[in-house]
Amino acid sequence: MKSRLFTFLIFFYAPCTFSFAQQRPKAPNVILIITDDQGYGDLGVHGNPHVQTPAIDAFAAESVRLTDFYVSPVCAPTRASLMTGRYALRTGVRDTYNGGAMMAGSELTIAELLKAHNYVTGIFGKWHLGDNYPMRPSDQGFDESLIHLSGGMGQVGDFTTYYQGDRSYFDPVLWHNNEQESYQGYCSDIFASEAIRFIEKNKDRPFFTYLAFNAPHTPLQVPEEYYQKYKDIDPSAGFGMDEKPFYPMSEKDKEDARKVYAMMENIDDNLEKLFSKLAELGIKDNTIVIFMTDNGPQQQRYVMGLKGLKGNVWQGGVRAPFFIRYPDGFEGNRDVAGLAAHMDVLPTLAELCGFALPSDRKIDGHSMLPAIKKLDAKSADRSYFSYWTRKYPELYENISIQRGGWKLVGNTNYNSGVDSFELYDLSNDPYEQHNLANAQTAKARELKTELDAVYSELIQEENLVHPPLIQIGNAAENPVFLNRNDASGERGIWNQEDVYGYWRVAVEPGVYDIQFKFVKPVAPNGKMTMEMGNQVFVVQDQATSPFDILEMKEVTLKQSKGDLIPFYIVEGKRYFPFWVRMEKK
Repeated sequence: MKSRLFTFLIFFYAPCTFSFAQQRPKAPNVILIITDDQGYGDLGVHGNPHVQTPAIDAFAAESVRLTDFYVSPVCAPTRASLMTGRYALRTGVRDTYNGGAMMAGSELTIAELLKAHNYVTGIFGKWHLGDNYPMRPSDQGFDESLIHLSGGMGQVGDFTTYYQGDRSYFDPVLWHNNEQESYQGYCSDIFASEAIRFIEKNKDRPFFTYLAFNAPHTPLQVPEEYYQKYKDIDPSAGFGMDEKPFYPMSEKDKEDARKVYAMMENIDDNLEKLFSKLAELGIKDNTIVIFMTDNGPQQQRYVMGLKGLKGNVWQGGVRAPFFIRYPDGFEGNRDVAGLAAHMDVLPTLAELCGFALPSDRKIDGHSMLPAIKKLDAKSADRSYFSYWTRKYPELYENISIQRGGWKLVGNTNYNSGVDSFELYDLSNDPYEQHNLANAQTAKARELKTELDAVYSELIQEENLVHPPLIQIGNAAENPVFLNRNDASGERGIWNQEDVYGYWRVAVEPGVYDIQFKFVKPVAPNGKMTMEMGNQVFVVQDQATSPFDILEMKEVTLKQSKGDLIPFYIVEGKRYFPFWVRMEKK
C-alpha cells in the first residue's frame, strides 16, 4: 500500500514540478564591451562637445556609473586582469608584445566560469592574451571566437592584416574559431554584427558576449563617411575654461583626434544596433551590459583634465569609464564613487550570475555589487597597484599605488629618497597638479612600504618566473603559426634586420615541416638556422634571387622545452622571420 501511494504522489506532483522548472527565471545574460585606447574624455557624456556618442551617452544615463574605476596603463595587462580577477603579473602577462602578452593556460577566465554554469560564450574583436595553444580564446572558455592576432590589426604580429597597410581595418582576414576567414567591410562593423548574430542565435539560453573593439587603436583608419563629419573641426577648441587642465595639442594630435572621434561615432552606431536588438528580442531587462575602456588615449586630446596618456600610471593613463546596466538587478542612472578596478569585474559577475570564485588561487578583485546596490562599499580600505615598463616592473619607474584617496607615483631613481616620489591627494587634487611628497613624508613612506610589498609578491609569481610556453605539435593546434607579437628578444621584434628573437615553446617529439616567412625579401646565398635546445638545424638556400619564404622539410625534433631561435644570415646581416609555420606530420 505504501509503495502504491508513493507512486501515485510522484505521478500527481510531477507535472507541477515540471511546470515550475519551465518557469524558473533564466540566468542573466552578460555583454562585456571594451574599446581600445579610448580616453576618458572621448565621450559626449564626459563633456566632450566634439565627439558624437549618443547611444553610449544614453546607455550611461540608464546605468550605474563607477566614477573612480581603474585599468592598467596598457591593453594586454588590462585584459588579463579583466578576464581573471587577478593582477596581470600573476597570469604571466607583463607587456603588450615581446612575449609579454601571453596569459598562462592554467588561468580561469570569466568565459570558463560562466561556461561551467551552462552559458554559451563568444568573443568578437581583440583578445591579445596569446595566439597559440593553450592561450587562445577557444582554450580559455570561448565557444565561438572571431578575433585578430596580436595587439592590433595591421601590426607585424597580425600577419593576416599586416600587408594591407592603410586598409588593414577594411575587408580583413580574421581568425574564426582558429581558422583564417575573409570578411567584407570595416572591422568594427564586422565585430559588432557578428556579436549581434551570436546574441540572436543564443537568445533562449544564458550567453556571455565579449565585444572587444580594436578601435580606436592605431592605425587610425575609419570609413570616409565618418571622417568627413570631423575633418574640419578643431579638437582643441572649447576647453580650459572650467578650471580643468587642458594640455596642448600638436597639429598631428588634432588630426589624430578627428580620426579617433570618427572611429568612436562608428562604434556608437554599432552599439545602438546592439542595444536595439536587446530590446527587440525582449531580453534587455535580463541582460547585464558593461561598457569600459582598456587604458588612456595614445594621443594627446581632451581627457577631462586628467594628467598623462596611455602607458602612464597618472590618472589619464589608468582612469577609465565604467557603466553597468542590469534593469532586473538594480536601479540605474546613478554615480557610484569609491575605488574600483578591472579585476573587480569577475567577482561582480560571480555574485550576479551565481558562480563561485576559484578557491585555488588568489583573486585580487572585489565584488562591486555592494556599492552598486548601495549597501556597503569598503573601498577606502583597499589598494590598487599599477605599473608599466617593458619586460618587467622596474623599481621605481612608472609605478604607483593608491589607497584611501592618496596616490604615490614613482618616476625616480632606485636609490632616491621618498621625497623624489610624487604624492597626490586625489580627493582634493584629482588632476595630480600638486605633489605633496615633501609635505606629507609619513604618508609617502607608508604607501611606499605597501608598494614595495605588493611588488615583491607579484614579481615572484610562478607564471612570471616561468612564463607560459607555446605548445608545438599538440593535436589541439597543428600547424602552429608563431607570430612576432609573442616572440621575445632584443632590438625590438618590429624590425627584421639585426634582431635576436625567439619563442618560448614546448615541443612534442616528431617530424615537422617548417616554413620561415620574412617581412621583406632577403638576399639569396645565406644560411637559415633554427636552434631548439641542443638541436641545431641549418639549411643553405638555393635561391638565385631575393625571396621571402624558406622551408625546412622533415625536421626531427625531440621532446623539449625552451627557446626556439630561428635566424637567417646573409651578407653579414642577421634576419628574424616575420612568422614561422610548424606542422607535425
